[in-house]
Amino acid sequence: MRIVNTIRSLQRLARSWQRSGQAIGFVPTMGYLHSGHVSLIHRARREVGSQGIVGVSIYVNPTQFSPSEDVSRYPRDFARDRRLCREAGADFLFFPSDAQMYPQRDPGDYSTYVAEERLSQGMEGVARPTHFRGVTTVVAKLFNIVLPQVSVFGAKDFQQAAVIKRMVKDLNFPVRIVVAPTAREADGLAMSSRNAYLSPEQRRQAPCLWEAIRTARREVVKAQGKLRAKSLISRLTRELEAHSEARVDYLAFFDPATLQPVDRIVHGVQFALAVFLGKTRLIDNGRL
Repeated sequence: MRIVNTIRSLQRLARSWQRSGQAIGFVPTMGYLHSGHVSLIHRARREVGSQGIVGVSIYVNPTQFSPSEDVSRYPRDFARDRRLCREAGADFLFFPSDAQMYPQRDPGDYSTYVAEERLSQGMEGVARPTHFRGVTTVVAKLFNIVLPQVSVFGAKDFQQAAVIKRMVKDLNFPVRIVVAPTAREADGLAMSSRNAYLSPEQRRQAPCLWEAIRTARREVVKAQGKLRAKSLISRLTRELEAHSEARVDYLAFFDPATLQPVDRIVHGVQFALAVFLGKTRLIDNGRL
């Protein structure tokens, strides 16, 4: 597995792979990898085949963190990440520095950003107003560096995947976006690098997000189209916050295509939630 640190080197490699007819499958990450990331690497391999090229990027992107979030606290373990990528069959690992990705950022001269202006407005866009601009900007940059034919994202970040798919469509990127199922722990907690922040007691309570999704699924079956979003949000908020470490940021029921909120909950509606366990903010979602 190649370790590539510079944009110029990776672009040169990507063009050579394209000339030889090898498809590139790409998994962008911020590192501190877990089994969920490994499943995305395996999915990328299935998409491009044994003769294709599979790459992973590890870059903790500062532009998607809000001013109140400390990017330096994001967990990192490059040696372990490198081993997991190699064991998963990745062909290259792109590990750039901030100076590579944003060479003019410190002097304040970096001024070009990519902003999706519809799907990014609710949920995470409200809770973290600058987040999606940073995500779309860095993903656009990575696509221009890696030149992939296919890129794989996880369904846990449902809104993010929808925003990326819209960006690719609107800006004519020649990249097919694959959204792979959420990987979960045995107790239902969605795998996330941020789970490392949880104390033992918070980790014990963390499956409450998955239980809220399961409750919503049971209720939509029982209600037969008569369930109001406002009523279920109130009930689930009470149940979640009955856990001593839990504080609800938002609960949202919405159309999975438009991401617009719905008043009446029926089969096929998407449910997303963000919940603080202590100071750690976890997200999850599920189709009802």
